[in-house]
Amino acid sequence: MTETLKPIIGWREWCSLPDLNIPAIKAKIDTGAKTSCLHAYDMEKYDNKGMNFVRFKVHPLQKDETLEVECTAAIHDYRYVTSSNGVREKRFVIITPLILGSLKQDVEVTLSSRHEMQFRMLLGRDALSRFNVIVDTTKSFKFSKKIK
Repeated sequence: MTETLKPIIGWREWCSLPDLNIPAIKAKIDTGAKTSCLHAYDMEKYDNKGMNFVRFKVHPLQKDETLEVECTAAIHDYRYVTSSNGVREKRFVIITPLILGSLKQDVEVTLSSRHEMQFRMLLGRDALSRFNVIVDTTKSFKFSKKIK
């Protein structure tokens, strides 16, 4: 019996969040993080027919605050997350389709301001396990084409 080879991705990859109208965002592949995180600001919770939603804005490109995407998503959960600098924060959790190369999976994503961070998105272990990939930390953009 032959084993199927898993796709290999680099330590950073381009991905897409089609339901949030984000065609391209550079993600840091972070096997040290359990959950994925998307840069979001101006977050506002609201009710739509008895369901909780969050409205928020995203600057999907690093070092470019001229491009702003307004997003809405159903709130799946709230989660306390301790950031890499030790700050504990209660975050909105949404579930959204994420496209990585030719693969597409629904993933849980927390929302938090990442203005001070280099990457607008972190892809954590939970999402990576859904994609069933191997991370090559010596490579960049191994699985996704570069988008400018």
